Parts: sequence; C-alpha cells; structure tokens
Amino acid sequence: MRIVFAGTPEVALAPLEALLASRHDVVAVLTRPDAPAGRGKKLHPSPVAARAAELGLEVLTPRRPRDEDFLFRLSEIGPDCCPVVAYGALLPQRVLDIPARGFVNLHFSLLPAWRGAAPVQHAVIAGDAETGATTFQIVLELDAGPTYLRTAETIRPTDTSGDLLQRLSVSGADLLVRTLDGLEDGTLEATPQPAAGVTIAPKLEVEDARVDWTAPAEVVDRLIRGCTPAPGAWTTFRGERLKLGPVRAGDTTLAAGAMAVTRRAVQVGTGTGAVLLGTVQPAGAREMPAADWARGTAPGSADVLGT
Repeated sequence: MRIVFAGTPEVALAPLEALLASRHDVVAVLTRPDAPAGRGKKLHPSPVAARAAELGLEVLTPRRPRDEDFLFRLSEIGPDCCPVVAYGALLPQRVLDIPARGFVNLHFSLLPAWRGAAPVQHAVIAGDAETGATTFQIVLELDAGPTYLRTAETIRPTDTSGDLLQRLSVSGADLLVRTLDGLEDGTLEATPQPAAGVTIAPKLEVEDARVDWTAPAEVVDRLIRGCTPAPGAWTTFRGERLKLGPVRAGDTTLAAGAMAVTRRAVQVGTGTGAVLLGTVQPAGAREMPAADWARGTAPGSADVLGT
C-alpha cells in the first residue's frame, strides 16, 4: 500500500522504521511543527521529521490538520492508508476520509482501557499488572474506533513509563506492519470495542506529578515511575522544586516527608514505610545521586520534603 505515516515523538521511530522495511511504500510523513527545546528554546524538528528528512521523504507539518493547504496536499498524494503513532493532534473527518483504508492508529494500551494521551503513564500509576498495544481504525471519538490486532506486555515492578514505552514501541511496530498487511490482503476485519472497561488517560500535567508523601509507599513508587521521564515527578525542599527519579523500598519508618540521611542513602517517610531516593535534580542543577545532593544541602531534622 501507498502510505503516509503520522507520528511525532521518538516512540514513533521504531514503527516508522518497521514500515520502511515492509512491503508498503512510505511516501511522506505527517508530524507536528517544529517546537522549542533545550535551554535556548530554539525550534527543533520532531524526531519523526528529522528521520524523514534524512531519508528524503516529504514532511507535512500543518499547524492544524484542518488547514486547507494540508488537506489539498494529502489528497494530492493519495495514500491508501495512514498509520498513526503518537501524532499529537485530533484529526477532523475531512482528513480521515482521504485515504481509502482510513487512518490506523497504534495505541499503547489494551483498548478499551486507557483511552487518551498518556495510557502507559496511567497504567503504571494505577498499578496495572499488564498493558499492551492495540491497532484500531481512527474515528472522531477519542480512541474509540474498532480494533484490529493487539499484543500484551507485562508491567515489571521497576518499570518506568519510559521503559515500558520503549518495549511497546518495538512490539507495536510489528503489530502495525501485520495490521497493514492484513488490510491489504483482505484477511483482517475490525472488531467494535466493548462498552465495558473504558478508562481514560488524559495528558499528565506538571502538577499531577507532585508527590504526596502521606500516600502509601507503593503509591509514591508508582507515581514516580509513571512520571519518568515525563512530566517528571517532583517535590519541594526548602521551598524549591526537587525532581525525583525512581525510588526503592526503605527499611525504616519516618513521618511523611521526613528524611533520614546517611553517607550513602537518603530515606523519606511516606504514609506507610520509608522509601530510598534514587536520583534527584534540584532546580537549575544537574541530576545526581540523592546521597550526593544530601551532602551538599545537609538536610536537618526540621527539613521535610513537600512543605
């Protein structure tokens, strides 16, 4: 099939590479416009745009998918199908109607669970034992279209959302290629999603990633892992934000937010047992082991995280 691939972040690269190596013909990519990044906030192309440019593929970057110039160009290209992986914008019906076989999305959950922008993060935070990837036909209702194929993935006790997304990107790439193969061969039909079991996974904002030290240790652990690497879990220390990496179970009991510091470890109290901090990153500084940070800041008995 003649396809236009839609995707934006790094997690979309493995599916793009798989499609490039498949029997299908990737003729262009659709991605979000250049965005500011880094300390200088200079405009940079998305990972998908950068890879497409290396390959000499046409790159479509409409500000809005309903822009007339984009609609005209996509119609002119005439794709048979448009596979989508984390494109990052809702597609209007006029766009969905252009390819004969529609838009096929690779979504990182076992639909109908965790529809929305952050399915992997929410699965980790919720303590799910399993997640996965699903291919489905895009319709106007968010992630509600009929499904084609799915693959399951166990959530490991130490998985961050970044770890899980990396694995799902690889397994999902094969799933997406098999879906397009089946559509072209006529061997694959879409199945409506069940009405039961729908959960929603909205984008996580910075405030969602703030640690509540009165919560049980396992809840703190899941929140931090689910928010790693983005948006990044955090707390406050002496009134300033302190970014947190994944934690481990501690071996003591402390009041919520209170710290016990030794030469090699920093333990923090939660609503149940303490947790051992891993890496931390103070505002304006580099990431470092928690013990190194403590040596420089010398927390006292009056210092409580999160106040």
